[in-house]
Amino acid sequence: MFDCDDIPDAPAERAMLLENILVESATGGVRQEDVYRELRRYFMQNDRWKVLLPDFVRTHRSLSSFWPYIKNQAPTYAERREIIGAALTPLVDFLEDTQRLPLDGETSTLLKTFDSDGVHEVWERALERRLSDPQGAITLARTLLEAVIKKILDEMAVSYSNTDDLPKLYGLVAVHLKLAPNAHSEVPIKSILGGAHTVVNGLGTLRNRLSDAHAPGARLRAKPSPRHAALAVNMAGAMATFLVETWKASLDPLDA
Repeated sequence: MFDCDDIPDAPAERAMLLENILVESATGGVRQEDVYRELRRYFMQNDRWKVLLPDFVRTHRSLSSFWPYIKNQAPTYAERREIIGAALTPLVDFLEDTQRLPLDGETSTLLKTFDSDGVHEVWERALERRLSDPQGAITLARTLLEAVIKKILDEMAVSYSNTDDLPKLYGLVAVHLKLAPNAHSEVPIKSILGGAHTVVNGLGTLRNRLSDAHAPGARLRAKPSPRHAALAVNMAGAMATFLVETWKASLDPLDA
């Protein structure tokens, strides 16, 4: 049985929990009134999500009110599950699609083959928190880049210190992957690689100023929004993809 404190942060997970609670109530299970009311309130407050809610959620404020409705809609548990599942599908699909961008899938595939238990797990957690926990997502964006860089340095047998910050770590990997701007003569390439270094520095600054990496009770200079989190996570994902692809290319003599 769920408690309100156990409600997940991700909107899509909340929608699936709402479906499970409705199904349980409609099939002879425990009525989790407090959790239902909290989930209903959460989705009703968002204009985009509210219109995707089933009519029976919008009109029934409690599971006790919902029970006579669903009982009259279908006599069997199987039919009730089908009705509820079909009615919640538009909301769940919308939330799953809006939380992922085209780059998300490409990066996820690449990072899973690169390091499924470490780097990929951090990436997935960052994606999940972009909307629900912007501060946590920003922290994970920096953690992602640091994990990717350290993994590459380990694979290349390049030593580094555990106290090295993100810009210093990137400087190391940039030298060994020939990504330092001064290693190239072409102006466009130098400009792009200089921009990559700026992105890394920016992520470190954004993380320090807007993330949750502060002592308890510390006052943030600015409160991050989902758009800040999306920016940080998307930039970290793009840089992680670039670094992994560059490292893989360095292993191929034809691309060296």
